Amino acid sequence: MIQIVTEALVREGQVLLVHRSPDRHVYPDMWGLGGGHMEPGESELDALARELHEELGVQIERGSATHLCRLQVGRGEEAVHFSAWIVKQWEGTPANAAPEEHDEIRWFRPEELPPLTHEPVRTAVMEAMRGTHA
Repeated sequence: MIQIVTEALVREGQVLLVHRSPDRHVYPDMWGLGGGHMEPGESELDALARELHEELGVQIERGSATHLCRLQVGRGEEAVHFSAWIVKQWEGTPANAAPEEHDEIRWFRPEELPPLTHEPVRTAVMEAMRGTHA
């Protein structure tokens, strides 16, 4: 089983999305939340903090992270488990610190959200930003 954590940095009514490079093997040329694989022994929050630092160059305020939703894609040994979080406080200015993974990062208002790699996560982000979830 593969475990992935993803995050939505949220500020002033906008969410930061990453655009996956067109040459990525999985979900190429799509918008999504930042994040990545959990390493053995890592908690979700530990993986979230590590991934945000690696991909966006920021340090999260762990107390500002709120769990958003879980999603499973596939079945059995091939299953991928996603855990999405909203993060409202961090230190540093988000930047594309992983250009080999993403070719762009951009802030979006809920009504401007493009299709994401996983639509249930998009719906959860929109609801959370409108104050009906988390």
